[in-house]
Amino acid sequence: MTLPSLRLKANADRRLRGGHLWVFSNEVDVAATPLTAFAAGDQAILETSSGKPLGIVALSPNNLICARLLSRDIRHSLDKSLLVHRLQVALSLRERLFDSPCYRLVYGDSDLLPGLVIDRFHDILVVQLASATMEQHKEALIEALVQVLKPRGILFKNDSAARDAEGLQRYVETAFGVVPEWVALEENGVRFEAPVLGGQKTGWFYDHRMNRARLAPYVKGKRVLDLFSYIGGWGVQAAAFGASEVFCVDGSALALDGVERNATLNGVAEKVTCIEGDVFAALRELKAAEERFDVVVADPPAFIKRKKDLKNGEAAYRRLNEAAMRLLSKDGILVSASCSMHLPEDDLQNILLQSARHLDRNIQLLERGAQGPDHPVHPAIVETRYIKSLTVRLLPNS
Repeated sequence: MTLPSLRLKANADRRLRGGHLWVFSNEVDVAATPLTAFAAGDQAILETSSGKPLGIVALSPNNLICARLLSRDIRHSLDKSLLVHRLQVALSLRERLFDSPCYRLVYGDSDLLPGLVIDRFHDILVVQLASATMEQHKEALIEALVQVLKPRGILFKNDSAARDAEGLQRYVETAFGVVPEWVALEENGVRFEAPVLGGQKTGWFYDHRMNRARLAPYVKGKRVLDLFSYIGGWGVQAAAFGASEVFCVDGSALALDGVERNATLNGVAEKVTCIEGDVFAALRELKAAEERFDVVVADPPAFIKRKKDLKNGEAAYRRLNEAAMRLLSKDGILVSASCSMHLPEDDLQNILLQSARHLDRNIQLLERGAQGPDHPVHPAIVETRYIKSLTVRLLPNS
């Protein structure tokens, strides 16, 4: 296949030579290679200002990030062959890390497959396509996945807002085989079923796997509160790790059905209580009832989705964590997490310190957690690092 060229301005190649994968629209020499000549999903050979090839890019000509590097070898454009190779490279890492085939198989740019996310649930694959280029190659992707993994079913869960910027319609469809409404997975020795068709994103959040594993020494014999519990990733694991009681709070009836389902699956249903409703309202009601917990997990959805949300988002994190601290026993443990890429870990740490001091409590930082290695961070792309998890101990001021 003969590809057109996309030429950069002078010195605009330095960041890419340093390892980055993105091209911004203001870096393109539009006099030589106008972006208006491309359609979303096209591929092109990226060139320096002098015409030296840098690799092959996928185009999103109407976006600020107008191109993403697919390959630094211009002989290899995106096709089934490259997809098979990239999938095998990604699979080799996950098979080295995990005994059970339940993990994020592909994490976009970090696995050199921009616009593609794949979560694996044994022999079921849930795929998210966030770029026009990946959407155009979905048939080749299905063939590559069948060749490499021989799945029983492949679900395209293409209902995220990320598709809007690419001009792509949202849809959810079974692309291959049979995909049940709930699929089995295993994490940290605990069994779950996830609602891949109707649940959030791909149905499960593998990114906190390592952080949830670290709950074990803190929860044994303790009373635990799991806020924004979804289907019990933290709460059911806490119960399985030996907690005496676990309360899971979420606004979704489907999510809490999943909590009950997963608690029963692990033989801990008698330990787990579900509270449906607004989390902040539930926190006020628990405080009014003078409830106390030994461990509170606060893992909310992203309060800061864009930079302009920063001020309000930080206030929301402060409000949540302070309310959680009010429910902790004298020697309580708070696990405070954030999936907001725009909230630095140091800022979350400062929010916890300020909240503790406002309540006249002393605070000890015990552990720092990040996303698991099946969500590898690309060192040149800070946006690929988004998970923070801080485990702190709250003590009386005296």
